[in-house]
Amino acid sequence: MSGKRDDYLNKIDKIPQVSFNKEQKQIARRILQNTPDDDLDAVYGLITQRVKTGFVFDMAPEVNHNAVALVKENEKLNINVNEINTIEHKLIIGENYDALKNLCATYIDKSGRGLIDVIYIDPPYNTEATKADGNDYKIEVEASKFVYRDKFTRDGWLNMMNERLKLAKRLLSDRGVIFISIDDSEQAYLKVLCDEIFGEENFICNFVWQKKTQPSFLSKEIANVTEYVLLYKKTNDIIPLKGGLIDLDRDGELINIGNPISERFLPAQSLEIERGNFTGILQKGCYGNGVLEIELLKDVIVNQGIPNTDLQMKGRFIRSQETIFNDIEHGAKLFIRSTKTLRPTINLNRTEEKIKAPISLLSKKINDKIPTNTDASNEMKKIFNGINVMDYPKPVGLIKYLLEAVSYNQPNATILDFFAGSGTTGQAVMELNAEDGGQRKFILVTNNENNIGENITRERLYRVINGHGSNGETINWQYSPDKKSLSNNSVRVFNIETAELNLNDITRAEQLKDIAKSEFKKLNENSQFADDFDIYNELAALNPYKGD
Repeated sequence: MSGKRDDYLNKIDKIPQVSFNKEQKQIARRILQNTPDDDLDAVYGLITQRVKTGFVFDMAPEVNHNAVALVKENEKLNINVNEINTIEHKLIIGENYDALKNLCATYIDKSGRGLIDVIYIDPPYNTEATKADGNDYKIEVEASKFVYRDKFTRDGWLNMMNERLKLAKRLLSDRGVIFISIDDSEQAYLKVLCDEIFGEENFICNFVWQKKTQPSFLSKEIANVTEYVLLYKKTNDIIPLKGGLIDLDRDGELINIGNPISERFLPAQSLEIERGNFTGILQKGCYGNGVLEIELLKDVIVNQGIPNTDLQMKGRFIRSQETIFNDIEHGAKLFIRSTKTLRPTINLNRTEEKIKAPISLLSKKINDKIPTNTDASNEMKKIFNGINVMDYPKPVGLIKYLLEAVSYNQPNATILDFFAGSGTTGQAVMELNAEDGGQRKFILVTNNENNIGENITRERLYRVINGHGSNGETINWQYSPDKKSLSNNSVRVFNIETAELNLNDITRAEQLKDIAKSEFKKLNENSQFADDFDIYNELAALNPYKGD
């Protein structure tokens, strides 16, 4: 282990002076030099944690050393899993930390590569407003509707996110990305934490989402109408994102103010002047004015808009001469709309479309695909017949837009949401598949506090798949005028169950491994169960949080 110790000592030396002074580095080195080999990782992490994030975390999740947490199919809650020609999705009801550990056992291959393509999460925001909703960790409440039971101080909240995001990173494929919805109260802290976990170089964007079009003026200071969506990638590969399409069969300027002046030849056989309405001589000289000025280098005779020779011009051309010739070979046409300016345009005359990148502002005013919180609430009321079962759900259209941006070229992507809440991500995946013929699959994880897992998440999925409630209730929602529901989908439901397992009980460990192997195949039919799988350490159950 001397190699690891030396590596950690070198890393201590490389920590910037502003973070660790010389004396602190000396102390850190002495601690590491006297640390037993088995404790090196933990001690190094403890020493450098403040350097990594600038935060002081509460205690890490406590592990129950006499139990393991296993996924277990709940056949009674399955949705249409026996029907043929359906896309099978997964819903896990239980503590998401335990669920993530089970997913790490099933969605990471033997080479250590993650198999999840996209993660979207909308974690509890840790705001004062959550306390008003019954989320004060010091008070036990009976809630008539689901509310996030946020039991954490800020440091505790960050610690909760830290542990889960580390597991999430392991699950992501090499081309995987993660979206995280957040508000002003924790956005800055979460951004720093994510920079540490995923790497600053893998930060893509901090989307600003306009959640309201009409602000509330009850606030005495600011009428806040925005939230955020952080986007990170697993590696530093460039991830092309789709924000929409550009129709290439259109006119485009050949001159731009930011380009240097250069000389171009515009072939006469592909050029039309003033839509065929000009006959006469274009004399050499300058046309237009300012930075968009064009200089014609030779006189040109024009008959009914057709020049008798190529136009030799100087200007700030966007396209190179080679590109212009190539465009013409593929059917492009050149035009000069006015003999006063001689500014040329090009019509590419193509039927294909070009993808354009999203912009960082997600606003309904800019893009009608981006809905608001009001839209989300109205949709939920349609699904649950006017009952407000959950405050502030995210709109399906928002999640669908984000998922399409990264999975438009991955029609078989696997998408994970481990703060699933009302199940918006699941509905968004199914609708996106219905629109583009994709075969994307979702994995949702939610706890069952106040019965959200069964009565809201699972029930919502049941209703949008079947077009009615699980007890036969008629609902006011339908997918589209010609398609009542998302019927070609099914959901296999799992619970997280705790099983006793003592450290030295080898017989019991082997029994549980057999059970785990069977359930893992249901969770992911392609899972690769290793013979040396350490069930005791890999699936040690998380102790429930106990407040003071």
